Amino acid sequence: MIYGAMKFSIGGPLKLAFRPWVEGLENIPAEGPAILASNHLSFSDSFFLPAVLDRKVTFIAKAEYFTTPGVKGRMTAAFFKGVGQLPVDRSGARGAGEAAVKSGIDVIERGELFGIYPEGTRSPDGRLYRGKPGGLARVALATGAPVIPVAMIDTEKIQPPGKVMPKLMRPGIRIGKPLDFTRYNGMEHDRFVLRAVTDEVMYEIMKLSGQEYVDIYATAAKRQMADAAKAEKQALREAEQAQKEAAKAAEAETEEGRAGT
Repeated sequence: MIYGAMKFSIGGPLKLAFRPWVEGLENIPAEGPAILASNHLSFSDSFFLPAVLDRKVTFIAKAEYFTTPGVKGRMTAAFFKGVGQLPVDRSGARGAGEAAVKSGIDVIERGELFGIYPEGTRSPDGRLYRGKPGGLARVALATGAPVIPVAMIDTEKIQPPGKVMPKLMRPGIRIGKPLDFTRYNGMEHDRFVLRAVTDEVMYEIMKLSGQEYVDIYATAAKRQMADAAKAEKQALREAEQAQKEAAKAAEAETEEGRAGT
């Protein structure tokens, strides 16, 4: 009931304002469990995808969405709780992975739709990054549920980092055909199988989204970008300091020249 009310109050206006286009909606089963594996471009992905589906989809969400202070934080927490999203504490990598797998299996066993972002975090630059082999593949192999690849299109352009007001534009959603991995049943602890399943899903997402694929994890890319930004800032500080020292040296030399005349 809460999910329906939240979808009506938020999903309806969202569709009316942004008019997202959708392809492949027929690939979502009318009933029964399935895993929706999507690329992740924006915070709004978790709003737009449920808004266009008739069925409830449950995503795992980082615990910070439920504990952030302030008005925006409370509104975010209320939304995620209202639509039945599941908080996962990511402070411990292994613990977070196990919690995500258990949550996913619980959703699938209830015969519902389980949504997951295989990249593990939002893309820092709009490209598609390597999928993490833990949650998605393990839930798929443990349950035998089909995996439906999903591509969010242009959602990162609606509210880029640093922008307060969203841009009114039409994002897109492409939904691919279900992938069957039952041939690997019972092999959810084989890391080579997990990698193969994840890579197959990411390949399908890449075809749907048209994104450039980068064969590293998005978390690693974010660290590299942060380190590069830090190095650039340090280089600018050092350059400014060198300019100041050069100016002081030139001024001192000028003063010495005046004193000698």
